[in-house]
Amino acid sequence: MQRSLFAVIIAAIATFGGLAFVWAAPHPHKIPSRPEGDWRILDPVAYENIAIFPVVSGSSQDTSSFLTLEEGLASGEVIVSERGAAGMVRNRGQVRPHATPQYDSGASVNQLVLINRSKRPLLLLAGELVSGGKQDRIIGKDRIVPVGAEPLPLDVFCVEHGRWTGNSSEFSASKTIVHPSVREQAAVEQKQAEVWNAVAGGSTARLSTAPSARAAQLSPGVLAEAITTEAPTQSYRKIYESARVGGSVDSFVDQVQRRFARATSGLKGERVVGVIVAYGGEVAWSDIFASSDLFHQYWSKLLRSYAVEALARPTLRETASSDDAREFLRRPNGREVQETEAGVYRWREITDGHLALIELDALQPKTMTLHRLLLHRTS
Repeated sequence: MQRSLFAVIIAAIATFGGLAFVWAAPHPHKIPSRPEGDWRILDPVAYENIAIFPVVSGSSQDTSSFLTLEEGLASGEVIVSERGAAGMVRNRGQVRPHATPQYDSGASVNQLVLINRSKRPLLLLAGELVSGGKQDRIIGKDRIVPVGAEPLPLDVFCVEHGRWTGNSSEFSASKTIVHPSVREQAAVEQKQAEVWNAVAGGSTARLSTAPSARAAQLSPGVLAEAITTEAPTQSYRKIYESARVGGSVDSFVDQVQRRFARATSGLKGERVVGVIVAYGGEVAWSDIFASSDLFHQYWSKLLRSYAVEALARPTLRETASSDDAREFLRRPNGREVQETEAGVYRWREITDGHLALIELDALQPKTMTLHRLLLHRTS
């Protein structure tokens, strides 16, 4: 009788709607790590202190059914607003208007409200910036918002420390993903204070004491001057697009993009689905997608974010090797946490020492890993 009751309880938990959280401890006997996917890593595209290894694949998933946040906000099919903001939103085909819910008495720094009124599931990536409201925010976690979902309480982090006012409660697309040091604090560490510190200070990576190291172009002093003269509210967007900082970033991006385009122009039967990024001799980051189309939708924003990180780190003579990049892609073994919304998505995080792997699986129209982020933690 006890066994039967236990089985019923487990089945009920497995089929219950909403999100399910699972914690899995590491196996006491570690299984050797293995390379992931059917990917091939090309020679690095190197410039100054950055080396970007294109990741290519001969196969690609169909990701055309997914909507990106930038597309959704630009078209008006996605609405992001302050929590508690009054408003009525009419979905297409709906007779009755859809009300933005009053969750409590007012806005919250770390939570917004999102409505997906498109006919496609919405893909959100940690680190994407939305601009407006009472202060600019970034998405806190990769996830998918299904078609027809109720207004969603959206976890976010503030990247504009000195403002809490605005003419509108709604947000617009900023065409920005914050650079890795900030993105790590949001996606992995999940600490608001550390997000603010990374915005104002540039890189959270340890400063090199190597004799060959040259000072970072975006030093804390340079960023502080940009904040004082051009971004008094410490807005991420205004700091890193300011005349003092943005010109250096634009020039850096142009140099890397030209090299990257040449390195990937002659592919036959393969397409770029992601990149591995090294700073000096340290392989530090990778973003890989289910399709080349999805990669290219994010590529310009990602490249700019990598460039900001490179400029905020000291320049070193060392360069990571292709073997280093291939080894970095091996799946870590460690503590695993999962979050699932039945029939929509599965999110997992595996932490192993300084490595953190975050994967987002879509469960419809078929199961696929839409985005894979692997990083070497700086904190």
